[in-house]
Amino acid sequence: MHDGSGLSEAEIDAIERYECERSLVEFIRSAWPHVDPGRYVHGWHVEAIAEHLEAVTRGEIGRLYIAVPPGTMKSLMTSVFWPCWEWTTRPETRVLATAHNERLAVRDNLKARRLIQSAWFQRLWPLALTSDQNAKTKFENDRMGFREAMPFTSMTGSRGDRLNVDDPLSVDDAGSQAKREAVITTFSEALPTRLNDPERSSITVIQQRLHERDVIGFIEAKNLGYEALVLPMEFEAARRCRTSIGFEDPRTEEGELLFPQRFPREVIERDRKVMGSYAWAGQMQQRPAPREGGMFKRSWFEIVDAAPANARRVRRWDLAATSAAPGGDPDWTVGLKMAEADGVYYVEHVERMRESAAKVEAAIVNTAKADGIATMVRLPQDPGQAGKAQAAYLVGKLAGFDARATPETGSKEVRATPVSAQAEAGNVKLVRGPWVEAFLEEVSMFPNAAHDDQVDALAGAFGAMQAPRVEFW
Repeated sequence: MHDGSGLSEAEIDAIERYECERSLVEFIRSAWPHVDPGRYVHGWHVEAIAEHLEAVTRGEIGRLYIAVPPGTMKSLMTSVFWPCWEWTTRPETRVLATAHNERLAVRDNLKARRLIQSAWFQRLWPLALTSDQNAKTKFENDRMGFREAMPFTSMTGSRGDRLNVDDPLSVDDAGSQAKREAVITTFSEALPTRLNDPERSSITVIQQRLHERDVIGFIEAKNLGYEALVLPMEFEAARRCRTSIGFEDPRTEEGELLFPQRFPREVIERDRKVMGSYAWAGQMQQRPAPREGGMFKRSWFEIVDAAPANARRVRRWDLAATSAAPGGDPDWTVGLKMAEADGVYYVEHVERMRESAAKVEAAIVNTAKADGIATMVRLPQDPGQAGKAQAAYLVGKLAGFDARATPETGSKEVRATPVSAQAEAGNVKLVRGPWVEAFLEEVSMFPNAAHDDQVDALAGAFGAMQAPRVEFW
């Protein structure tokens, strides 16, 4: 059969096959309907990423990291389209695909398998998947190539020609030093042993920046020789990206957007307010800390004379593990009192001490009496039986008050992020008092300050305000 051009179906297929094989971008355009039901939206960054992945395929780049914002097709490009594109001409390629959890790795493995098995792919590149190894975590083709998915911190067993690492660290885990170090250990010790050919096999890391010591931060600190493709959402001329294959970020205006076809200016400004500058700097600008500092800035906190009398109130305690020791610098026990009225949060008072357990207990009880029965009291509950017993004991000492103890979940940075965003929006104010300067000094240095007890108490008080309200009669 022929279409209106006079070309036969076989000739049309041959042209499409040729165009797709010579260009990863063209392959993506043609393959898109077989992977995603939505409309394909093109951006110049797609071509930039594709150029560097093609350079890996040609052997011009052996180690590559790509730092790009979420929502810019990074997972689809590196974990779905690129491996399938390589199989059009190199079906013997063996791919290990990994992400911070198995669910995401398997998700992209399934998309890649569906694309390989699609009528479109099979028409242009007939390639059979073996019946004895065709699972959602691993599938092989009849040319001895395979693709296997696994969680990043469980890199064991197989070896591959391509080791594709997509977001090895989650947003929730980025604030945990233990989890960051576990990821770094896997990256530095396990990954090199998973390559078929240490000289020719490739490692490609693609992620959004989450912390100064995430995988890309480690690569940079150790000067490991990776090619770096860094594309912030808003252009920063001083950080213009240039790479060894001749690429240069084509933007010219400061603040020019990366992908306005999908993320126009109004969306950018909306999301910036929700995320706050700390998260924005890392995830969107690929700078894991704002230029000006950390999660809180002094200028965000207006100092006022008083909070509204009819506000809701809570006193949130953060308990130090030990009291002061001679010559040491232990943590503080902090009791932060917060009031909320009409969506504005007022830090009214901070009690801060380094005392024995008995004196801390007395201070908690006496402060509750001074605050009054209308002020909620919230205490942290440390994990383990001892932590539960201590919390139950202190709550028992506060009979007659709305007193509760709750376990803390997530890292300190994760817990502080919601109140950081509110502070940036001007919704957190400080009531004038002698404690204000020490409070501002600590929070403005967080998360790099020597102590973070007041930040923990601030985040806990804000969290308590968000919990469902219980009326006591």
